[in-house]
Amino acid sequence: MFITGPAVIRQVTGEVITAEQLGGARVQATASGVVHFIAENDLDAIKICKRLLSFLPSNNLEDAPRGEADKRHMHDSSLNEVLPDEPKLPYDMREIITRIVDRGDFLEVHKEFARNLLVGFGRLVGRTVGIIANQPAVLAGALDINASDKAARFIRFCNCFNIPLITLVDVPGFLPASTRNIAASSATAPSCCSPIRRPPCPRLRW
Repeated sequence: MFITGPAVIRQVTGEVITAEQLGGARVQATASGVVHFIAENDLDAIKICKRLLSFLPSNNLEDAPRGEADKRHMHDSSLNEVLPDEPKLPYDMREIITRIVDRGDFLEVHKEFARNLLVGFGRLVGRTVGIIANQPAVLAGALDINASDKAARFIRFCNCFNIPLITLVDVPGFLPASTRNIAASSATAPSCCSPIRRPPCPRLRW
């Protein structure tokens, strides 16, 4: 998927690039964020679809399907040992997410895009929840435009289906750089961040 194909680019700029390099699934998953999931084959794609649909209601007027409640994570003392004693040391936020959701079942969305922010679905005491979390293991969890856009899109999706949100926040601020500061002050950045400030769907703060 691309706007200008390899032949036109080669003719105009002289750059030689393949269709896969220009607009393949991997590029769209990591660079543009258009692709949310990548499957290895048809069977894997069906498996991903089934897992995703298991978290979602049939339409926006119904509640998401409930799973069997799992309360074992409420007494997980190992959570006290996940965070490093040194605040500047990185850690993987997925370790926390998988310990607080039912049966450690976390379906990450947009896994390859804006990896400094995690979004996805899980269940809490049987109820579907959307999860948004900074990822300290990547860029120290700092926010940038892509991460803000990723979060905003996910929040809007959850709002469509009345799915509550859990936010896990460990963020040092906005990623500093001259180009990012210019982008952050443009009209696009506030529009990406506004759903984070005022999400219309219910939020569960952990």
